[in-house]
Amino acid sequence: MHTILRGAVVGASLAALAAAAPAVSAHPLDGLTEAEITEAVALLRASGDAGDDTLFPYISLHEPDKATVLAWTEGDPEPRMVTVHLKRPDGAFVAEVDLAADEVASIEPAGGQTMLLLAEFLEAMNLATSAPEFVAGLEKRGLTPDDVFCLPLTAGAFGLPEEEGRRLLKVPCYVLPETSNFYAKPIEGLYAVVDLNADEVVEVLDSGALPVPKDGWGYTDEEVEARTGELRPEMKPATLSQPEGSNVTVENGLVNWDIWRFRVRVDKRPGVVVSNIDINDQGRWRQLMYQAHLSEVFVPYMDPDDGWYWRTYMDSGEYGFGIFLTPLRAGVDCPAYATYLPAVVHQDDGSPLSIPDAICIFERNIGDPAWRHFEIFAQSETEFVPAAGRPATQLVVRSASEVGNYDYLVDYVFHQDGRMDVMVGSTGLDAVKGAAAEKMSDPTAEAETRYGTLIAPNLVAPNHDHYFNFRLDFDVDGQDNTFMRSGLVPAENVGDIPRRSMWVTKTVPAKTELEGRFKVNPDTPAMYHVMNMGAEGPLGHKPGYMIVPNNSVAYGPYDFAGDPPMKRNAYIEYTLWNTPYAPDERYAGGDFAFQSDGSDTLATWVDQDRPIANTDIVTWYTMGFHHVPHTEDWPVMSTMWKGFMIRPFNFFAHNPALTIRSPAE
Repeated sequence: MHTILRGAVVGASLAALAAAAPAVSAHPLDGLTEAEITEAVALLRASGDAGDDTLFPYISLHEPDKATVLAWTEGDPEPRMVTVHLKRPDGAFVAEVDLAADEVASIEPAGGQTMLLLAEFLEAMNLATSAPEFVAGLEKRGLTPDDVFCLPLTAGAFGLPEEEGRRLLKVPCYVLPETSNFYAKPIEGLYAVVDLNADEVVEVLDSGALPVPKDGWGYTDEEVEARTGELRPEMKPATLSQPEGSNVTVENGLVNWDIWRFRVRVDKRPGVVVSNIDINDQGRWRQLMYQAHLSEVFVPYMDPDDGWYWRTYMDSGEYGFGIFLTPLRAGVDCPAYATYLPAVVHQDDGSPLSIPDAICIFERNIGDPAWRHFEIFAQSETEFVPAAGRPATQLVVRSASEVGNYDYLVDYVFHQDGRMDVMVGSTGLDAVKGAAAEKMSDPTAEAETRYGTLIAPNLVAPNHDHYFNFRLDFDVDGQDNTFMRSGLVPAENVGDIPRRSMWVTKTVPAKTELEGRFKVNPDTPAMYHVMNMGAEGPLGHKPGYMIVPNNSVAYGPYDFAGDPPMKRNAYIEYTLWNTPYAPDERYAGGDFAFQSDGSDTLATWVDQDRPIANTDIVTWYTMGFHHVPHTEDWPVMSTMWKGFMIRPFNFFAHNPALTIRSPAE
């Protein structure tokens, strides 16, 4: 189907629908409302571009041009475009729907495989458990389809002939649990390969039965008490509270707190999107960042077994962090006093779906000082002068996405000294495979744990990685920014002194994209800055912000040219990337991650080597960690936090935390 341009308003019925709908959001970057999602789908149906058999993998706000957004003021016409991915019997398509004009502006074939639909999970599971070869494999293990539940998974893409023209999932299964743990009893060595395009099982892989673990490994209070004998004694609560109410205001998507203001919305793919991040400098609002959001998540497993080598998930682009947002639990996920916001996404049929309590926003003070100083010389024999200092309070914007067995918490943390942290907490359950070994002294244990760890009897957790790429559209005091690397190098000619080793900084701007890629290496210490070279900062400095990697850097011995999963996710080769702003470059893994070939990625865009000095740049940060499982990971994992810091560097004239009031005595 060729691109179709639409110039006319679609019918009176749609006009009436739009008139009856609630007013659109107050700002061009606010998330789509339920009414807007409904209207976009209705326009597509009225135009004939969608029918009863059409499914909708992705419906998202099509952001207006950046210049339009920055120039927009309340009362201006609100540009509201919606990008819609459609899956029809005749293929996949991308439509642009203009809500302001009540029309489908364009529709064209999709450039790749769309995100997975929830209906496809169910379809793949039903196809697998009804396939005669798969049923026979279950019978070999003393099981029937009624005894199992299955977890259809993306099969990756390896450039194989058998992948051509197919939309593939691979389906492992588990024995239905008698406890809270759905992953404790994997049915190892049996997998179905499903082609969703053909609605058929194309292959059943059966490498031989292994013992199904006997232990259900539940994790509720009752189950844990039954296993361990007793729970720990009840502790006196140590809780955060805010008895006088919140200092946060949330109005029409705009969050105001202390010296910060920003906008928050939810998108089905990246989850939470934070936009228009400004900071108040003694009464003057200054720009820090136009937008920040998760770009892609890559989780490759390191087991070459036929049932595992293909597990190279792109959790955001294939599944979606927004659609898998889970309601947050007060007192567990967030303090009870937090402000909780719903998320509006959509279901397969295009109808809106509201997820309650999907975002929590809360202040926290855990007793740390923002700054302090005890002055020994102020003391006297007659007078004790206590330490000067101010309490540190933070604002946290948190969400949690459950993608299969893993739960990911994503935090944006704002500090009173002008810092901003981006944090990811990984928890949930390890992915496990069945094994013959019950302990490491068993004869099969050495071979079975070559690529993982025996974490419970008959259970091996394979080694794997977690990588998270964030898209950071800095606008430090305006759009014309430059990325700088300030390396620490030996000082020369230090003079006639006995010192023989000192360092100085050598700052080099990144002039092009290829110069703007950096591997963070502790052996070559450096600082990384986004600066506005055309602005005047304090004392004649150029105002900037510094990116501090913290404990979030992870590299691996990967073949980025020859290994298809690594080619698709080559953004993990460097921690920092920089590109000129381009509205269609939003996701490091490309617009269509499912079964992609790596030709539309951050790494391929950067090959253009476009100029990036003194221009509107986007910085991409890849953080991650290598996960070698251990027995303490089972049956549930402690939360592992990784992140990076964005802190002012010659942006303010003094420490912004100086103006925090002293606490009441």
